[in-house]
Amino acid sequence: MPTKKSPAAKSTSSSKSGKPGSGSLLSTMAGPADGQPAFAAGEHSPTALLRKIAGANAVSAGMRDNPAKPGEIGIQGRTAPTGATVQSPDPVVHASTVSEAHGSAKTGEEQPVLGANALAASLDRVRADDSDQALTSNQGVPVSDNQNSLKAGLRGPTAMEDFLLREKITHFDHERIPERVVHARGSAAHGYFECYKALTELTCAAPFAEDGKRTPVFARFSTVAGGAGSADTVRDVRGFAVKFYTDEGNWDLVGNNIPVFFIQDAMKFPDLVHALKPEPHFGMPQASSAHDTFWDFVSLMPESTHMLLWQMSDRAIPRSYRMMQGFGVHTFRLVNADGASVFCKFHWTPKAGTHSLIWDEAVKIGGADPDYHRRDLWEAIEAGAAPEWELSLQVFSEDEADGMPFDILDPTKIVPEELVPLIPVGRMVLNRNPDNFFAETEQVAFCTAHIVPGIDFTNDPLLQGRIHSYLDTQISRLGGANFHELPINSPLRAVHNNQRDGMHRQTLNRGRVAYEPNSLGGGCPFQAGAAGFKSFPQPVDGDKIRAKPEKFADHYSQARLFWQSQTLAEQLHIVNAFRFELTRVQTPSVRQRVVSLLVNVDPMLAQQVADGLGFDVPEAAPVLVDVQPEYSASPALSLTACPGETGIATRRVALLVADGVDGAMVTQVYEHLLQQGAVPRLVGQKLGAITCSAGKPFQVEITLSATPSALYDAVVIPDGEQATTLLAADPLVAEFVRDQYRHCKPLLAAGSATEVIDKAELPDVLPNGDEDFSLAVGEAGQLPELLQQFAEALAGQRELGREALA
Repeated sequence: MPTKKSPAAKSTSSSKSGKPGSGSLLSTMAGPADGQPAFAAGEHSPTALLRKIAGANAVSAGMRDNPAKPGEIGIQGRTAPTGATVQSPDPVVHASTVSEAHGSAKTGEEQPVLGANALAASLDRVRADDSDQALTSNQGVPVSDNQNSLKAGLRGPTAMEDFLLREKITHFDHERIPERVVHARGSAAHGYFECYKALTELTCAAPFAEDGKRTPVFARFSTVAGGAGSADTVRDVRGFAVKFYTDEGNWDLVGNNIPVFFIQDAMKFPDLVHALKPEPHFGMPQASSAHDTFWDFVSLMPESTHMLLWQMSDRAIPRSYRMMQGFGVHTFRLVNADGASVFCKFHWTPKAGTHSLIWDEAVKIGGADPDYHRRDLWEAIEAGAAPEWELSLQVFSEDEADGMPFDILDPTKIVPEELVPLIPVGRMVLNRNPDNFFAETEQVAFCTAHIVPGIDFTNDPLLQGRIHSYLDTQISRLGGANFHELPINSPLRAVHNNQRDGMHRQTLNRGRVAYEPNSLGGGCPFQAGAAGFKSFPQPVDGDKIRAKPEKFADHYSQARLFWQSQTLAEQLHIVNAFRFELTRVQTPSVRQRVVSLLVNVDPMLAQQVADGLGFDVPEAAPVLVDVQPEYSASPALSLTACPGETGIATRRVALLVADGVDGAMVTQVYEHLLQQGAVPRLVGQKLGAITCSAGKPFQVEITLSATPSALYDAVVIPDGEQATTLLAADPLVAEFVRDQYRHCKPLLAAGSATEVIDKAELPDVLPNGDEDFSLAVGEAGQLPELLQQFAEALAGQRELGREALA
């Protein structure tokens, strides 16, 4: 018979497993009815596991039911209760495993910070630097030879086992992601938003909570129609999107540099983009609206007329990203801590002023430097000239909105500043360029759905559709639902929810609970209740219907307001833009239909466009309202009302030089411009040293053939007889100077250099006989006065009086 073991002997035998008497705790299935171990295990007990099990039992038992459930019913649901929780007796209760205490260089040596999500840390956590480091594979294996694949003999076939070649090629083959359907071409920068004064009476939104509060931001500017490889200076709407990394989560203010849009309902957005994009049968034109399908569509959508006036204006060809306005486009709500709400429009105004290009200039820049806007933003920030914008709000009540002659839910309408003045509330400063264009600028995901407590939507039907569309497109473009975990998209506030898995998941969530309500995790994470986001309880009535409000039918009055608010020169540019665009349209009926829309804006506008297209003005397009609102001209709609506050800072100035130039004058002008923040460059006929009639020799920075005049905001031609002779005889110089004049930019010529102006046959006065203040020409001894005149002209708007207005 077998020998019966004693209790001591049994204990000794069990101790070989290291866990005597705790078998039920080692099982992940079932267990004792009271949740206690079947036997006391003494000093060999797995104490952490005991604490975890006991603690889990305690927190689960502490939640006998779901006390928040009654608050979901009826009128009580308007104020969501805070989720019920039970305080854990031990941190290990929320752990996935008690073995997390066993650290390593990979898992980390420290215990997790309770209630934290490490993804919320700064971008320092993902920055990498290769200085003084050897090449490795993606698995960290050192690479001995990065020049040759592994072959069977010097002239033999490549071996399939060459894992280094396969890894390198495979990664390269997958380095591109789908580009954005719209806004594919863009550039971005980091910075901060600084609130001037707390706006707690208007909103509880985190960026406006305190005087002087700073919120990190990442702003991206873009064209809309073109692909990622198109040019910066095409005629197009520009995106103006700002991601606020607030302490209440991320808020994305996703707008444009034009405050209105082509359509009134998101249902038409795919049609608009399909019409605007290259025509599908031959893939042309790229980054241009000058083709049949676009104008065919908008000519049948009269609500587009207002936007067309903006797009044909100089607003659609900005001088730089730093010098364009931004708008939230839609009407939003601001909600304060008491639940009171007002309507709001968002406006960004550049401190450098709002400046645009001339069409001929934009075309030449597009050929010479397709990255002109991207380069400008990068260089300004690198040089320490951080661009700034002031954020202003238009705030009005629902009663005020009801009394307006238009519907504030209509995205084809503005709220004129004369009706609701702007209230400056803060400034945005962009002071840091990205480390990596793809990881930050390309992978950043802006979504109109990203709002924070204190900001809410309105029923604008275009906005309502964007709330879905932007989120949906990021899922496709960035590979799945976890795009918010990409470093550039992750919020500074830690993320705590029960979303799990999916492609490219990075978060390692502790614990066994991934649902709510729960008791096994002590109710965590719990719903925030009154501390969380709460939608404004706007009353809704009426039948389900596919239609538009009656005020949406006014398609022309604000287009007329915009036209009448432009100067004569700006109106001429609009006429010429319509002529250019519609001339490239092949179908006569489409051209005529567009002009029929313009008849309802202004008969003279329609006449001038029709004259350029070679046909008589057609009958006006049908008008759907009997009485249209009348507006007084709004000066704020003209670029001439937006000169800026930063003087000549960051303006690019070409100094034309050649052998024999007055080096002392060059030095004086160069230093004077630098002191005022301008960016002078010495432009010569060839690279190399320049001999000077006075002063030390210096080096040419770039040649005439490599840098056309359109890339500069102004030109200076210093004194020096020999240099003047060389420059005056050069056809490239004459073209350079004429383009500066034709593009209405300032020129300065001192002493003998005035001969270069004469050789270029530039007029002494404007076409109307007035003095041309932007043409500073005089004797060498007048240089101080000429420089002052030149700087004043450079700080302002172009001298558009040079253009013939006939």
